[in-house]
Amino acid sequence: MRKAIAVYCGSSTDLSEPYHDAANIIGKGIAANKQTLVYGGGRIGLMGEVASSAAASGAQVVGVITHKLVKHEQANESCDELIVVDTMQERRTIMMERSDAFLVLPGGIGTYEEFFEVLVGRQLGDHQKQIGIVNIQGYFDPLMDLLEHGIQQKFIRPALRSLLFVDPCPTKVLKYVSSNEGVTLSPEDILPMHSKEDGDV
Repeated sequence: MRKAIAVYCGSSTDLSEPYHDAANIIGKGIAANKQTLVYGGGRIGLMGEVASSAAASGAQVVGVITHKLVKHEQANESCDELIVVDTMQERRTIMMERSDAFLVLPGGIGTYEEFFEVLVGRQLGDHQKQIGIVNIQGYFDPLMDLLEHGIQQKFIRPALRSLLFVDPCPTKVLKYVSSNEGVTLSPEDILPMHSKEDGDV
């Protein structure tokens, strides 16, 4: 069982109920697994939902936020540990270092940036941590289509698919990222410059 789960998600507040439900399920699930939640440190939107749900259910909560976002995202002072940094790069780096796996809930540009950074890190072999995406209401379908387009145009290796677990069920995604399932690939298996003309999988 992986001990600390980073959850990437949005801070928007005007969302439909299924998004809120997913955040609550993830927060409670992390607590039930006796794991630590590592997240973006805000107390509004899905970030606030997952943190409050995890904390109310007994999980340790680590928030990482920038000074600039303290005001905008209303920093969650009730975190067991609240880390305030200067830059978004520092925020992402600390979240990656403090986590054993990554779970992505719907969010905006910042969530996409976090997702792509951990995906690139996995592709380069900088880490072997699980990456799971909760595809509520098909929110991430366009993202998956974009990655498939990159594969079809030979900018992305097909093996990239094996680095992601995508499912609409929050419980299934949390179970995956909490486990030791998945594959271990070397950069030679997945970087596009090592692609073979024939037989690439």
